[in-house]
Amino acid sequence: QLQLVESGGGEVQPGGSLRLSCAASGFTLEDYAVGWFRQAPGKEREAVSCISSHGGSTNYVDSVKDRFTISKDFAKNTVYLQMNALQPEDTGVYYCAADQHIVQAMCLPFLYDIWGKGLQVTVSS
Repeated sequence: QLQLVESGGGEVQPGGSLRLSCAASGFTLEDYAVGWFRQAPGKEREAVSCISSHGGSTNYVDSVKDRFTISKDFAKNTVYLQMNALQPEDTGVYYCAADQHIVQAMCLPFLYDIWGKGLQVTVSS
């Protein structure tokens, strides 16, 4: 069974940091592009950051550039999203997703086939 499990969410004050993890089971992330997506209440799901299968190509939405970093740990079969300088507008449910057929780090949600259940990130004072 192909599965992604997210962890590391929670509540943090503005300016704080969190590291999200996305662990894969049933397949190896070396063959899959992986993306992080988020959905705020009343809004559509949006791309946050994506990384290519080999890890050499990354993509970020403008609002998180220079604050978030996506990375892959092939030994642990896990993708991380390091989030620094968090702001209230970063609040939402964060999902990781993977797909074997995506070229480079294309970051369109409809391209991704395997999804985790999501976790809550809340940035509030």
